[in-house]
Amino acid sequence: MERLLSPFERFGAAESSGGLVLLACAVVALVWANSPWSESYFGLWEASVGFTLGTFTFSATLHHFINDGLMAVFFFVVGLEIKRELLVGELSTWKQAALPIFAAAGGMLVPAALYSVVNAGGPGAAGWGIPMATDIAFAIGVLALLGDRVPTSLKVFLVALAIADDIGAVLVIALFYTENVSWGALALAGGIVALLAIANSAGVRRPAAYAFLGVLLWAAMLASGVHATIAGILLAATIPSRTRINEDEFLSRGRRILDDFELGCGPDETVLTSAAQQNAIHELERACEQAQAPLHAIEYRLHGIVAFAIMPLFALANAGVRIDGGILAPLA
Repeated sequence: MERLLSPFERFGAAESSGGLVLLACAVVALVWANSPWSESYFGLWEASVGFTLGTFTFSATLHHFINDGLMAVFFFVVGLEIKRELLVGELSTWKQAALPIFAAAGGMLVPAALYSVVNAGGPGAAGWGIPMATDIAFAIGVLALLGDRVPTSLKVFLVALAIADDIGAVLVIALFYTENVSWGALALAGGIVALLAIANSAGVRRPAAYAFLGVLLWAAMLASGVHATIAGILLAATIPSRTRINEDEFLSRGRRILDDFELGCGPDETVLTSAAQQNAIHELERACEQAQAPLHAIEYRLHGIVAFAIMPLFALANAGVRIDGGILAPLA
């Protein structure tokens, strides 16, 4: 069994694996959308899904559920990565963080300006906001394909740039292209963010508490008319990044617990029957939980789900573009 599973485990552990799955799903979507079975492709994503949470009811097509719902989880994980880098990583100083922010500003303003010049006075002049966004999911997927060949600093820069660019584009859509913004829902979202910040300051570390408030935040953002994926980034900003015990205390407690475990088993006992060893195991689990920041623990748990489920689904649902025969005619 181990011999059978080890290739899959190695594939899942490889940094480039998520990018390979993303690329494969994008190719499948493109081929499927231009095949004789294209009707089934587009029909699948138009299927209706939904759920009810108290008085809030969410009903949308499968395509919108992926883009507005599952992608909020993707933005949450990316937001955790950016927060970590802002605190202790490649973006921990203003000088380091300023470059991707200004680069993102240029990446939004220049395409918008070029679009406005080309379409000035035409029927499409109002669409200047369209070329401003970077498809962050595919950008990260391409980076993942390159694996260790890309320096960490470059990866962090590009991800930060894509995040800043995407937030800017969402703000442009909210301010200039959203006709009906619900300010009451936005105020509710602001209150939930404040509650999340208070929970962080009060030392609340249980992921379930943040998950519950995160779902409420997502629902409020969705009801406001602003792109709901922003909720993922706002939630990530409030996740605790501090540990309860420092490295020295963890090492001291760990050694003591392991000594208790070693001495806790009698001559006729096993780990299943020794109460002392079971207590030592549980105590070691608590010490490990206290030595790890919730930010890192949550990011670690969700990384595989995002890389191998959410991003491939996003690619499968969005990369299926019909290629008109007239476009390909010159190549024939």
